[in-house]
Amino acid sequence: MPTSLIFINVAHFLDHYFLLIFPTAVLAIHPAWEMSYAEALALGTPAFAAFALATPVSGWLGDRWGGEKMMAVFFIGIALSSIATAFAPGPLSLAAGLACIGVFASIYHPVGTALIVRHAVKTGRALGVNGVWGNMGVAAAALATGALTAWLGWRAAFLVPGVVTLVVGLGYLATGLGSRATGGAGRGSTFVHASRMDQIRVLAVVAVASLMGGLAFQGVTIAMPKLFEERLSSDVGLAGIGAWVSLVFALAAFTQIPVGRLLDRIGAKPIMFTLTGLQAVLLAVLWQVDGALTVVMAVPLMIAMFGEVPVSAWLIGHYVAANWRSRAYSIQFLLALGVSSGVVPLIAWLHGRTGSSDALFLAMACAMSAVFAASWFLPGWRRSRPQAMPSAAPAQ
Repeated sequence: MPTSLIFINVAHFLDHYFLLIFPTAVLAIHPAWEMSYAEALALGTPAFAAFALATPVSGWLGDRWGGEKMMAVFFIGIALSSIATAFAPGPLSLAAGLACIGVFASIYHPVGTALIVRHAVKTGRALGVNGVWGNMGVAAAALATGALTAWLGWRAAFLVPGVVTLVVGLGYLATGLGSRATGGAGRGSTFVHASRMDQIRVLAVVAVASLMGGLAFQGVTIAMPKLFEERLSSDVGLAGIGAWVSLVFALAAFTQIPVGRLLDRIGAKPIMFTLTGLQAVLLAVLWQVDGALTVVMAVPLMIAMFGEVPVSAWLIGHYVAANWRSRAYSIQFLLALGVSSGVVPLIAWLHGRTGSSDALFLAMACAMSAVFAASWFLPGWRRSRPQAMPSAAPAQ
């Protein structure tokens, strides 16, 4: 695997890891600062709002300035932001540090995904492998944060990964990758000859999947630690909760590899239809179950959720010209993150009103039912044939 792709995959791991430090660390922050869980969780809102609002700018800069340069900014910026957050003296400075993490985290998806699609020979498989790295970041965040918080305090949960990532960023700069500016299509870039109506249908489905799917995915990954705290035995402890959450995420983490291969073979429609339907059903089940069944049901849910992640990226990679992809991805993630940035205050509000996570999971089941219905409108893969896109000059 080329060195550049290794760093891009590592960046995907780190992107999800840093965004999910706070949902576990907050379980220790709110009693330490004598705040309710809902009040403390609301401090994470600026991170996800900044993540969403900065995404279009990141995509634009990726197309205009160069994806490799933007990845250097990602590594150094998110590392320094996390280190600064570790030393936050109070709620306002903590929220500001989390917002900075969100700004630099916004770089990865529009820029990194476009780089993967540009250089991949088999887009689906490459997105699947890259997705596994992101999934492992989701899984590692709860485990490492729970352990660091239990042993060294919540500040270490931000400080340690910040220092490690700073070293990785300096290594990226040392390779010279961060000084390159490439654009246009690579050897793996493809597009689909399809009617205008089919393209509109594809982009409409991607929009619905980004909005409703983003709500469900962010809701589950943020609320899972609290859900397990509520429904598992009280003697599990914070480190134990983090371990269970990480185990669930890790068991589902590799789903995107077979899904990516299936995307290249049969297209997106049957895959999206199956996985979104499963999510709707399993979210409704989690609304009701308790105890060990919560963990048992969470595993297939995360398998379906992680498996669906590369579908929209694959669709954009096949229907959007190469020199517009970063911007297309930025719009996709703006829709997803624009809604999901409201998940933190939604969780806080619902938990404050009901005292549990039940209502949230019912709302997410309804959201995924909408994506399931939208998947019917995707054109069949066999109706159009992918063809290599000629190389283009870098966008100016």
